[in-house]
Amino acid sequence: MGTADKPRVVLGVAGGIAAYKACELLRQLTETGHDVRVVPTDGALRFVGEPTWAALSGHPVHTDVWAQAHEVPHVRLGREADLVLVAPATADLLARAAHGLADDLLTNILLTARCPVLLAPAMHTEMWQHPGTLANVATLRERGTVVIDPAVGRLTGADTGRGRLPDPVDLADLARLLLADPAALPRDLAGRRVLVTAGGTREALDPVRFLGNRSSGRQGYALALVAAARGAEVTVVAANVALPDPTGATVLRVSSAAELHDVTLAAARDVDAVVMAAAVADFRPAMAESAKIKKDAGAPPPVALAPTADVLADLLAGRRPGQVIAGFAAETGDDRADWLEHGRRKLARKGADLLVVNPVGDGLAFGQKDNSGVVLTADGGEIEIPPGPKASLAAAVWTLVADRLT
Repeated sequence: MGTADKPRVVLGVAGGIAAYKACELLRQLTETGHDVRVVPTDGALRFVGEPTWAALSGHPVHTDVWAQAHEVPHVRLGREADLVLVAPATADLLARAAHGLADDLLTNILLTARCPVLLAPAMHTEMWQHPGTLANVATLRERGTVVIDPAVGRLTGADTGRGRLPDPVDLADLARLLLADPAALPRDLAGRRVLVTAGGTREALDPVRFLGNRSSGRQGYALALVAAARGAEVTVVAANVALPDPTGATVLRVSSAAELHDVTLAAARDVDAVVMAAAVADFRPAMAESAKIKKDAGAPPPVALAPTADVLADLLAGRRPGQVIAGFAAETGDDRADWLEHGRRKLARKGADLLVVNPVGDGLAFGQKDNSGVVLTADGGEIEIPPGPKASLAAAVWTLVADRLT
């Protein structure tokens, strides 16, 4: 572990236009208690200068093995790091890393590191799709390096396509996940298509007001991010989520429980696994007013409620052979049972493969960065997930899903 128990991260920056985004990634890591040493290539310094990296990290910055040679930095930094993260990783950097070249400080560190290594490629689409780049990525992955696919979006100039550097917030989440669990991102979902629901539905009372819940969508988006990093083709059905789209996922936006039901069932027809992390309303107003309910019109009439469709039950009824379906249950205790027992009863009623039961209320789960819970399995297993980042819970869920897919 790093200085004063701070995890030590080497942030490599290769010479691509996306180097400027690494400044935000550096801030994300330093502000969450990580000791970060930035190691740029000479090319990266053409985009962001050495004083910027030094000021943001609090450490001197070098590109070659000759600076401070008495400290043997090319060996020491690699050996002492808890994580090496390269963002952006250009096509040139991927090629040099795959072939074991060591012609600057960063590639020397990649050879000496015995910690998890995470590479975040960024380049033009044609470069990413070139057989040479794809072969280099495959070689690195075979050696245990985590190489995530670049995002789709605006590139340099007017170009759009796959090759964009993933959002720095997503990269920081993946970095923290690997620091917590170096085995959290295997490629066990490669070639799989998965569906995740996220957020909370809203049921209209009138054109202005609605019945809703406190779900932010953070857990669903963490599930999508981790699944994509593990190689899956990911679709997200997002209900009222005000977060940047998770890297590597296609997002379908909905609002009400009825919309989520229809879009989810349609999208689930051709996927290998579904994880229902959205908080879906159990009830809706039996009738929504066509005009805003006025305060000066006297006491409003009582709101009659009608049940919404049971999305998880309908998914399970129409599942195709081999499909794995997992649900989430946000529970509180009452005079009938505690939160976990309510989850056990829900799994018995629904019949899902997995049910993630979360205690909620008093600052737990909804809208928080961390989460915890117990994963109940159809065969009676109970796996406790201790409090931690939502990406950690996501990784645990996907491991259980992947086991059932194989």
